[in-house]
Amino acid sequence: MPFMVPPDVSATVHGHVTDAVRAPSLIRLSDNMVLVRFETLKIYAALGAVRALLADGTVRPGDTVVDSSSGIYALALAMVCHRYDLRCHIVASTTVTPTIRSQLEILGATVDQMPAESDLRLDQGRRVERIRQLLRANPGMHWMRQYHDPIHYLGYAELASLVHTALPDRPLTVVASVGTGASSAGLIQPLRRRDPAARLVGLQPFGSVSFGSERHQDPEAIIAGIGSAIPFDNVRPDLYDQLHWLTFHYAMAGTVDLMRTHAIFAGLSTGAAFLVAAWEAQRHPGREHLVIGADTGHRYVDKVFTRHEEALDPAALKPTEIGALDDLAPPWSTMDWGRRRYPDHRRPSPPARRPSTGTYLAAGPDRRTP
Repeated sequence: MPFMVPPDVSATVHGHVTDAVRAPSLIRLSDNMVLVRFETLKIYAALGAVRALLADGTVRPGDTVVDSSSGIYALALAMVCHRYDLRCHIVASTTVTPTIRSQLEILGATVDQMPAESDLRLDQGRRVERIRQLLRANPGMHWMRQYHDPIHYLGYAELASLVHTALPDRPLTVVASVGTGASSAGLIQPLRRRDPAARLVGLQPFGSVSFGSERHQDPEAIIAGIGSAIPFDNVRPDLYDQLHWLTFHYAMAGTVDLMRTHAIFAGLSTGAAFLVAAWEAQRHPGREHLVIGADTGHRYVDKVFTRHEEALDPAALKPTEIGALDDLAPPWSTMDWGRRRYPDHRRPSPPARRPSTGTYLAAGPDRRTP
């Protein structure tokens, strides 16, 4: 009997793993909720940024790029550097796992990892100071500045096009962790050029400074990809329609429930977005809700998945709806943000060295072998 290929399955042979990794899976979770799932979402940020830097001559093959990361951006950047024959140096968060560090080292990246530290604000501050030390000693290094340089928005235009093609029929709401701000800004802006009413819902852990919750500390917060302990210029408050703040235990409830109900093994930020999107989808049944699944669950096995019996029942959870940041309170708050500017936020200015069109390098010197 001949082997039959299902009609909805196609195969592509990729020239480099970065092309395969950036291809997302779209999975329907409910009538008005779809997950876009990645091995690492930040491959778009790293690819878009490096291609633009190569195209305008800011970096050249053989140069060294350096940046700070809590894990998934580091791995994405190292893979892109492998492709384009760049050297990579990562100043790694204390939260970077041995699994990720091993991959970075095998890819040829050099790694400075911060010592164990319970205060992620101190961890992020130390990483930035370490990069400044490296740049003083090695002025030829290029600092990628994933937290601040809007060049990291560029790669997400491709994702916006894929989303528009896959989900053309209903008004769209994107539900995403705020994090560095690059994925949210890079995705929603091209989507709004097609539909200005496209909504952006952001989520943060308590303790993040991006939207004023730093006075509320969550001792178990390990959601390094959602929040910020120092100001990030790539966060664009004026792009968000709604904001949510969640504790670790509420994010854990969403993460375990996503695995239990949909067999999807995803990271903590994805689980938090799933919980938020389910609440938003009930309130806005006529809209399609796109849940951003930034990474897999591998680095959360010990602290989340092995504790699945402790997970709260998500059906019993709902946010407190607030009207001002002064009313923020754990474990879950939400606020109609209305695309306003946050008064203490510094807006980034575009770097002078790049053309405003955001040039892409369609093809370049690929490093196919280690």
